[in-house]
Amino acid sequence: MAPILELIKKNAVPVNVMRSAARGALPLPAEETLEVLVYMAQHPLFGQDARMTLAGWDPQSALEVLSKDTTMPEVLLYYWQPENRRPVLMPALIENPAITENLLMELADTASRETVKMLLASARARSSPGVVEALLGNAYLTPVEAQELQGGGHPDVPQQQEQTLEEFEVRPDPEAAAALQTFQQEHATEIAAEEGKPFELVKDEEPAEAPTMNSAASVGEEAVDPAAAVSSATGQAGVISEGLPVKGIPLENPDDFDVAEQKKLTVFQRVSKLNVGQRIKLGFIGGKEERALLIRDTARLVQNAVLSSPKLSDAEAEAFAGSKNLQENVFREIARQRRFLKLYPVVRNLVNNPRCPLDISLTLVKTLMVYDLKSLRHNKNVPDTIRKVAAKLYTEKATRGGAKKE
Repeated sequence: MAPILELIKKNAVPVNVMRSAARGALPLPAEETLEVLVYMAQHPLFGQDARMTLAGWDPQSALEVLSKDTTMPEVLLYYWQPENRRPVLMPALIENPAITENLLMELADTASRETVKMLLASARARSSPGVVEALLGNAYLTPVEAQELQGGGHPDVPQQQEQTLEEFEVRPDPEAAAALQTFQQEHATEIAAEEGKPFELVKDEEPAEAPTMNSAASVGEEAVDPAAAVSSATGQAGVISEGLPVKGIPLENPDDFDVAEQKKLTVFQRVSKLNVGQRIKLGFIGGKEERALLIRDTARLVQNAVLSSPKLSDAEAEAFAGSKNLQENVFREIARQRRFLKLYPVVRNLVNNPRCPLDISLTLVKTLMVYDLKSLRHNKNVPDTIRKVAAKLYTEKATRGGAKKE
């Protein structure tokens, strides 16, 4: 235990030192600083500052600490808690022997799709019978993965499920074709590893929001066909076939596409038969309807392909940033690309989105304009931390150069 932590626990340090400790400003090694911050996260006066510091802590520095089995258990368990988890840190925690097998089993039983993939990639998790059994009961585990865990290997894909991109064939512009080729070269190993991953949509946590889909139409683009919205929101071809008047959705620049056949199949039904490599290609060269569906694909590479496509419009990026039915990876990828962060509506939507990771929101909230900070203070959908930071920033910006503006 860090000597300064012992003094803090005894309340034997001045208030200004406590404040500096909560901000991670003491001249201590990263491991000791994290010990202090985790302890102070529960402090009645400085807890908020400590939690904000932890949320914005450098991932590489945290990885080095969390990879050690000598790290203080309280630090490991802090980042293990669902509300504090960060995807980039989870693989190190899963492999750390200080995290008990019981904790791994609890995680495997209720893990999200993203975490399931991390557990499947972990040699430690796969070698534990208890964790494997828990994974087999997880709703996000695919049949192919379940069979592999049980020793069945990779079954052959039935012939009737095979499909090529021919019926989607479009004429990609040179920029999109070049971007696709670069993406395929950079991610060749990952694409090969996920080639057998079936098409699966992110599960809705709440009804699809009409404003999200309408934002693209508001800037002069065609509105998404209502039937396509139904198929995209439900993610189930069975629902579509039960009496709903679904019509085919034309692709951009169709090349000798059989119109009669197109009408028989929805975008969802056709995309569901494509493998990962084909879905990645469609993410680059397809149309708006295809991108709206593929961004909800649980395959991370497919999501990234959509966001890397030169054909993706600003309005679509704005809609994705505000969507509450997308995976965390989408928001992190949007925040990683400078072309999106130059769009103020994208930044505003990310901060106001309750699904956006806290560390990203804390970084972007500082760039909001005063009138957006004013409304964000009362947004009950975002974490309390964001509302408090917004209130503080609003007070500072509204009073700068004069009396407070209400």
